[in-house]
Amino acid sequence: MSFYVTFLALGSRKFGRNTVEIQLIKAGMSDCADIHRMQAAAFEALLDKYQDFDTSPGAEPVKKIEQRMAQENCTYYLVCLNDVKIGAVRVVKINEDTFRISQMFILPEYQGKGYAQQAIALAESFHPQAKHWTLDTIKQEAKLCHLYEKMGYRPTGTQKHIKDGMDLLDYAK
Repeated sequence: MSFYVTFLALGSRKFGRNTVEIQLIKAGMSDCADIHRMQAAAFEALLDKYQDFDTSPGAEPVKKIEQRMAQENCTYYLVCLNDVKIGAVRVVKINEDTFRISQMFILPEYQGKGYAQQAIALAESFHPQAKHWTLDTIKQEAKLCHLYEKMGYRPTGTQKHIKDGMDLLDYAK
């Protein structure tokens, strides 16, 4: 058990007769290897599809996560389900009232079950001072766009061309 359990929240969502609960636990430097392993697994399909070895989180070295973890304006949260790490969310403080979700992922075997929605809502609740939230995602990935739009994010109209058939679309809330 990690002593980094300084922020803990439960999110619950009803699925049929079952109530599902996830926890977000503030990550520390000792969690970088686990975050890297999960990030590589979560982004593997997108990396294979787009062959984007320059900007894909699936192709990043663990050192990049360690560098981000050390930034004062950055917080990683582990997404846990019944004490099993199933993903992570990185929140970046842009300024006093604007925060950014900059990498959020759930392991493939846990996707499509509402955990990403719960993780976003919990991460946002940890930063009540935020008046604005931003993020970006691959424009061509309809499921990802749908997820963020379902959570109240709207396209800003700004996008960045990464390569043929792949663009990052900015969202704000």
